[in-house]
Amino acid sequence: MAWRCSGQSNAELIANLFKSNIISSNSVSRAMSRTDRALFCRSDHRDYAYLDQPLPIGNDVTISAPHMHAYCLELLEDHLKPGNRAMDVGSGSGYLVATMAEMMAPQVEHVVEGTKIVGIEYLQSIYLFGKENIEKYQKTKDLMNQGIIEMIKGDGWKGYAQGGPYHAIHVGAAASTLPHALVEQLANGGRLIIPVGDIDQHLMVIDKDINGKVTQKKVMGVRYVPLVNPTNCK
Repeated sequence: MAWRCSGQSNAELIANLFKSNIISSNSVSRAMSRTDRALFCRSDHRDYAYLDQPLPIGNDVTISAPHMHAYCLELLEDHLKPGNRAMDVGSGSGYLVATMAEMMAPQVEHVVEGTKIVGIEYLQSIYLFGKENIEKYQKTKDLMNQGIIEMIKGDGWKGYAQGGPYHAIHVGAAASTLPHALVEQLANGGRLIIPVGDIDQHLMVIDKDINGKVTQKKVMGVRYVPLVNPTNCK
């Protein structure tokens, strides 16, 4: 089971995810190995960083369990290529933005033209936490300075059309219904991974083919924190 993938180090955690066939591609394994989860956890939870479970980062928000990040990266792998554009909605700690960057811009000095990774987060304190994490480490800081990584404070339901269209969109919190703006911001040939539902949640894969036709399918039952809806906060 997924929780058996816990390790004593980041390397052991990733190795266990690989042994359990949750990670199956070398590109995802390499990216997660190079992105130390402990560096994206709150200081008082870093002792638990390599457990395969979600951890709180404030305001009832969590950094997802490693097996869920791995599942989603595997589903998006073919779309997280150099020269493509990706967006992480509800970017939280910044972990998945950094991991996407490892896949899409492995060498800071030789980034393929057109490569873009956007993180969007609505809650101010969480946005600042994620942005600070990205700015702490030389590689992601350099990519931010180049405009390759962009961290946005904004409404995840509306996405960030200015940075699109996107070949890959990941949503790290559960939307009660599928946000149409995110589907619209998918490039032809793009893929959106999103948990949808309130109590009964499912991880959904939304594909837009090269002609713009949209299809969707349920992958698995999941349990995520809700995607903040500013309309309901008023």
